[in-house]
Amino acid sequence: MSDTAAQPIRVLVVEDDEVAARAHATYVERVPGFVVAGVAHTARAALRGLGEGSVDLVLLDMGLPDAPGLDVVRAMRAAGHRADVVAVTSARDLEMVRAAVSLGVVQYVLKPFVFGTLWDRLAGYRVYREQASAGEADTQAEVDTLFSQLRPTAGSAVPKGMTPELLGRTAAALRAADGPRSAAELGEQLGVSRVTARRYLEHLVGTGRASRGNRYAGSGRPEVAYSWQG
Repeated sequence: MSDTAAQPIRVLVVEDDEVAARAHATYVERVPGFVVAGVAHTARAALRGLGEGSVDLVLLDMGLPDAPGLDVVRAMRAAGHRADVVAVTSARDLEMVRAAVSLGVVQYVLKPFVFGTLWDRLAGYRVYREQASAGEADTQAEVDTLFSQLRPTAGSAVPKGMTPELLGRTAAALRAADGPRSAAELGEQLGVSRVTARRYLEHLVGTGRASRGNRYAGSGRPEVAYSWQG
């Protein structure tokens, strides 16, 4: 991995509702590898924030009070800002989605969303950046794999009885851990039972984002411990 890819991804959160903006900023900070570079509540403040500091990604509300979000993207590009954009909106207008894609918006998230949804999008974006910084792609398959990181797959759907929010928290906690963790340890950290934590951890193992192994402590039976693989 290159030095650039190892740096935290700096996110500008743009949302006109202050409560939602705080929630979105909190979500971003909970995803390993991301930091909040700033929070803006208007299009003008967003463009000012882009001009004042280094921003890699903009989490952009499409319904700002002083200008449509798409106009912000156009102004960004006209000013030479190359930060990627994740569009956030409550509108289900497919024409807006089409316009956003044409302007280079990399992902599109519908409000209201839970932490697990954003975690999934940001985790995929992080992998995309890491792979894109690795150099040239030699085959069509490598190019396809690179862009597939920006699109959630059917395998990322949360099974019945599980919530995206807790799945996101479980994955974030495991990825941030400095070593393997048992279901009991993760359960205590997350405020859930060992059985619940194990269910979510096993789902992460089944989707390839975590691995399972034995951890020996003393002369007793080995303990099952989980490690992040994403």
